Amino acid sequence: MAIVASSSRFGRQARTVAAWAVGLLFFFPIFWLVLTSFKTDADAVKPEFLIFFTPTLENYLNMTENYDYWRFATNSVITSVLATIFALFVGIPAAYAMAFNPTHRTKDVLMWMLSTKMLPAAAVLYPMTFITKSMGLFDTHFMVVLVLCLINLPIVIWMLFTYFKEIPKEIIEAGQMDGVNTWGEIKEILIPLAWGGIASTALLCFIFCWNEAYWTVRLTTTEAATLSKLIEGNRAPEGLFFGRLSAVSAAAVGPIVVLGWFCQKQLVQGLTFGAVK
Repeated sequence: MAIVASSSRFGRQARTVAAWAVGLLFFFPIFWLVLTSFKTDADAVKPEFLIFFTPTLENYLNMTENYDYWRFATNSVITSVLATIFALFVGIPAAYAMAFNPTHRTKDVLMWMLSTKMLPAAAVLYPMTFITKSMGLFDTHFMVVLVLCLINLPIVIWMLFTYFKEIPKEIIEAGQMDGVNTWGEIKEILIPLAWGGIASTALLCFIFCWNEAYWTVRLTTTEAATLSKLIEGNRAPEGLFFGRLSAVSAAAVGPIVVLGWFCQKQLVQGLTFGAVK
């Protein structure tokens, strides 16, 4: 018995050590990014200042004073929030219809929507750019919101569909027998019962929209440019300005890291229960 208890205790300790090791491995890039952001551009590339250096706020001051950080951050918030709202506005009724009124083509439709995520973005870059410029939508909040909404809509519908399938269909049928219309079923029955799943989906969609870089960089210049565009702008023919680039990157990922930390329970639930199942 003592041997079994000792073995069990050793197993728990080994799992704890392994968990800490994996956590530190994932945290290290963020730590190094923040550390580099307090170095000057010259110190950031010198091996002798790899760990020990004189910290400075020069990069952060330069970012707020000369790069108009708050305008880019505001654009990121506006486009991410609106894209998430519109994705849910379309995704909830679509997932409701597929979950509670399925047809023999429902699985095919779901697979087709998921297959659109496999399309290389570069393959449609030219037509997207041509269309947006010809319609006068290039570098507008509307176009950025529309693109972010559409590229995340398949994942939103898939996750919501999985959540809604967990709700007993008899509850919806009981509401129908009481004379509740379709909008009433969604508003009064479905949303309250699946509120946790909807919140998880919204949180993940917001993170995906915030982190999107390919389209936000190529479909904007100044007016609707997000933090991804600000990061991309910290390069020149002379090379990368690592100090300034790290400061801008830290300021861009900081809010989403903090949000993810406080909402980690919902994130884990959304990834393991909604997206993977």
